[in-house]
Amino acid sequence: MPELFSQFGPETAAVSLPAWLDLAALIVGAISGVLVARERKLDLVGFIGLAMLCGLGGGLIRDMIMQVGDVYMLSSPYAIPAAVILGLVAYYFPKPFTLFPNLLEWSDILTVGLFALVGTDKAIVYGLLPCSAILMGTLTGIGGGMLRDVFLGDVPRIFRPSNYYALCAVAGSTVYYVMVMFIWLGKPWAAVLCVAATVGLRRWSLHYNVATQADIDLAPRVVGSVRKLRRVASRTNTTSRRRRNR
Repeated sequence: MPELFSQFGPETAAVSLPAWLDLAALIVGAISGVLVARERKLDLVGFIGLAMLCGLGGGLIRDMIMQVGDVYMLSSPYAIPAAVILGLVAYYFPKPFTLFPNLLEWSDILTVGLFALVGTDKAIVYGLLPCSAILMGTLTGIGGGMLRDVFLGDVPRIFRPSNYYALCAVAGSTVYYVMVMFIWLGKPWAAVLCVAATVGLRRWSLHYNVATQADIDLAPRVVGSVRKLRRVASRTNTTSRRRRNR
């Protein structure tokens, strides 16, 4: 059983998470891609393309921006074949993917959580600043879904008013960074908390229908508050002057 807290503090942050977590994130992401391909009734190329975009896109964006270490989808012997095989299987044998009605919703947010985890971890391993590490985790988490929406001709979900999505990736990445770098929690336990925070926040927003909004203008409220403060200040000054005159 992994230790709850790291014995050597932040020095152990340079040790990467197991490679199978990257592959797990890839597989879950590819599943969300083929489910969307099935909804859109795409052909074989569409299934394979969306499997690769959702399974490999977030990591590719991260690696292109960071420009340190290797590019996961090119260095791993399993990454590209796994995404292609999953696309083929989902296209020719779709029935197993229809057994669970909410599979797309769950696979989508699990993808965000797992990729936010591996993205933040790689940033920590290479010593990026806190904000940079959280940004890398967030981009890795939402990158595949963003590319999927762009290739399908849709406005990316992260830019539309909806239940929390990108904010979930930010929350998960932040939790992982804080747990590893400040509380010195063991990485396996921090990984569990990262995914739990991401998925939990998403499910909470869906359950209570908490969503981001568009066309918000706070100027009238700010102006109104300033005017109220000025009136209160003016009354206070007037009262003070009257007392002095007495």
